[in-house]
Amino acid sequence: MTDRPLALTDPPDGYRAWLDGLKSRVHAAQQRAALAVNAEMLHLYWQIGNDILVRQSEQGWGRKVVERLSHDLRSAFPDMKGFSRANLMYMRAFADAWPEEAIVQQAVGRIPWSHSLVLLTKLKTPEERLAYAEAAVRHGWSRNVLAIQIERHVVERQGQAVTNFESTLPTPHSDLGRESLKNPYLFDFLGLGDEAGEREIENALVAHVTEFLLELGAGFAYVGRQVHLQVGEEDFYLDLLFYHLTLRRYVVVELKAGTFEPEYLGRLGFYLTAVDAQVKHEHDGATIGLLLCKSKDKVVAEYALRGTAQPLGVAEYQLVESLPEQLQVAMPTIEQIEAELQGDAE
Repeated sequence: MTDRPLALTDPPDGYRAWLDGLKSRVHAAQQRAALAVNAEMLHLYWQIGNDILVRQSEQGWGRKVVERLSHDLRSAFPDMKGFSRANLMYMRAFADAWPEEAIVQQAVGRIPWSHSLVLLTKLKTPEERLAYAEAAVRHGWSRNVLAIQIERHVVERQGQAVTNFESTLPTPHSDLGRESLKNPYLFDFLGLGDEAGEREIENALVAHVTEFLLELGAGFAYVGRQVHLQVGEEDFYLDLLFYHLTLRRYVVVELKAGTFEPEYLGRLGFYLTAVDAQVKHEHDGATIGLLLCKSKDKVVAEYALRGTAQPLGVAEYQLVESLPEQLQVAMPTIEQIEAELQGDAE
């Protein structure tokens, strides 16, 4: 007598957990396969681009060979995409931007080809391209988000706030905390002029909290605004309260519409003490404070932070995008880079 199959509605004990484990393994295998396919494709693209470079530079082949190669490859592989003349020119640019084949084993080889095109067309140096490739892998940026982050110079601003984290936070939280803060913060999405006051800025930030969180960076979770704390018989209100999911710490953000003053840190430090005593949980780390000012003197801020036992940071904000000249990134268009590449191939 054969065993009667189990009804689908009556799985044995432990089946659900086993199924969940299998599903996780399938998803992981799919991700590894996709990464492997992407890396192989990028490796092929690099080799094709490098071959074009070598033959044009050493054997004097002109740009017409790219058109011929595009036609022949598409004829030989009609089911494959990616062999258009424009894409072959991008392969050439890809190999020219990364002379070492081993780059495909790094972060560049872990992002889609469309991301690599963004790096090629919007950034000029290998260092910048590699930094944004690593950030895209780390944060899982889509192509559009990568382009936006490049335009907003996110990597250049990362870790530029004045902090005392090295002396107030344990390793590796000191490095993670420093990299979590920027300078300056760009609030150009608020539609406010430079004359806006603290409460007006605060209201606008809460109204645009999605954009604000994107500007703050990965790991920040919004908790509330004008968070009420009672200390003794007095009431106090925090401008903005966040929780950092990686650092496992609350972050108090205070806004000042004017120039940084050392006494501002005294009040912010008081807020941190109150949050540590009344809000944070047993397993949370010490609360971090971030003071955002319209402007600051870096040396004054560094002096004010010396000897302070609480983890504090000071950064500027800008209501309209106006970065220092040395942070501006030249971003040629796709048409410009194609024209330049065509000129080199002639």
